[in-house]
Amino acid sequence: MSAVASRSVAAALRSVTAADRVRDERAALETFAVDAIVPRWVARPVSVDELAAVMTVAAEERLIVAPRGSGSALDLGAPPARLDLVVDLSGLDAIVEHNADDLTVTVQAGRSLHALNRYLLAHRQFLPLDPPGEAHTVGGTAAAGLSGPLRFRYGTMRDLLLGVRFVQADGVVTWGGSKVVKSVTGYDVPKLMVGALGTLGVLGELTLRLHSLPEAERTWLVAVPSAAAAQALVASILDSTLQPNRIELNDHTLGAADAPLAVLVSFGSVMEAVVEQGERLARLARDAGGEARAVSGEWTTASDRVAGDRRTTLRVGSLPARLRSTFETLRRALGRIAGARSTLGAHTGLGLWRVTIDGATPEAIATAVAWLRDAVAEHGGYVVVTGGPVAVRRRVDPWGPIAPDALALMRAIKTTFDPDARLNPGRFVSGL
Repeated sequence: MSAVASRSVAAALRSVTAADRVRDERAALETFAVDAIVPRWVARPVSVDELAAVMTVAAEERLIVAPRGSGSALDLGAPPARLDLVVDLSGLDAIVEHNADDLTVTVQAGRSLHALNRYLLAHRQFLPLDPPGEAHTVGGTAAAGLSGPLRFRYGTMRDLLLGVRFVQADGVVTWGGSKVVKSVTGYDVPKLMVGALGTLGVLGELTLRLHSLPEAERTWLVAVPSAAAAQALVASILDSTLQPNRIELNDHTLGAADAPLAVLVSFGSVMEAVVEQGERLARLARDAGGEARAVSGEWTTASDRVAGDRRTTLRVGSLPARLRSTFETLRRALGRIAGARSTLGAHTGLGLWRVTIDGATPEAIATAVAWLRDAVAEHGGYVVVTGGPVAVRRRVDPWGPIAPDALALMRAIKTTFDPDARLNPGRFVSGL
């Protein structure tokens, strides 16, 4: 694109937003790079109408667009095939409507989860989504499909998202789900948007189902001698009438086969019920060969990733009933990576594992991921590379194999929503 044409695009973007909300200086653009690919422009709309106008300009100029929230999950997915315009959604951070009696809130996509829950605290309500760190925006959490330990009790964004107001690739503002004004016939639009990495539309507003804050919450740490004991404990919890908020396993001692594991369990309810459930958990722990003790401190699964972070993170899907075998499979796979430092944890009640690998070459990680995918595929499991250096994500498909029928459906949906493939192309499954 010529310099004249480039100035023309910048002028068009400034005409629909504001001069100080469009950047085209190299130094500013580099801070919005995705996998070292620097965009030509960054636009920061402050309303859904401005967002639609920006997307209309992008459509007229046939620009490749990448939506951006806080930028904390930019290393999820494959490197982009191309990048022209980053749409910075940080200016869309308002709470549009809060219906406290109905336990719903409509919020713009750029508001952070932390800021939203800070506002809701005064109403004794919260949005029970707790991906690690405080930087994630509501829209980014939806687009990246992020979650945390609370998903065991409350579900994920797919369960809590009631409606979306988003802008299609051609600049048309579209609704889906609750408060429907215009919807896309035949699709459950809110669920389609979750985890799609902005490849179907740019989220502007989200309507979400809230929950009341429990009166009290306490956490117990159960030290168990082995993965077999951890599996027995989790099975007994799932088979009981206990109602935990979270059930997590954490292991930072992969090098020691006989080291104890930690199962963390929290309960939230009225104080009497919390105490009673903790006592019952302690009995189950003893039956499994473990010991429970009450602990304090904030729940987290990891810190936010930062620029230049060399760690690779994986999400491994398995089954709660296969906790022991999956743990052993993971340890064998990680043991194949010479010189690497690795940790793992799990949403044990759901059979979802988190793996962090540091100090390994891209080739070694690719080999381990391939071996691990073959191992867990035997019982329908999967492995997704959820973050890591671009060299790793160029060498190994972050998403893994997809069944042909499922892939054909994904391609059809992508064609319906973004026929010119201008929204985040290359980032999603099989290059969508």
